[in-house]
Amino acid sequence: MKLEKAATQLEALGNPTRLQLYRILVRAGDEGLPVGSAQEKLAVPASTLSHHLRRLVDTGLVTQERQATTLICRANYPGMNALIGYLADECCADAKCAPTAKKAIA
Repeated sequence: MKLEKAATQLEALGNPTRLQLYRILVRAGDEGLPVGSAQEKLAVPASTLSHHLRRLVDTGLVTQERQATTLICRANYPGMNALIGYLADECCADAKCAPTAKKAIA
């Protein structure tokens, strides 16, 4: 993963509403959630949800699929794993990790 992509994804997740939305979608699993269900869980207006979803889709963290009249949103797990991997890949490359840091990564 390139630095710019990781920075863009982290910036998108830096917004509290988007982070909360992303966590809801991660918890939903592979089935994802209809937009209406995500809106109910967040208790935000549809236009606000649409704005935040678009940002997560544009950064590759969320995918959307239309099923008849319903729009299903899913966390993009490969994208999430790539970002997590990017953050952890070089852990302690230049120094020894503290014992607590090693446990947190494992």
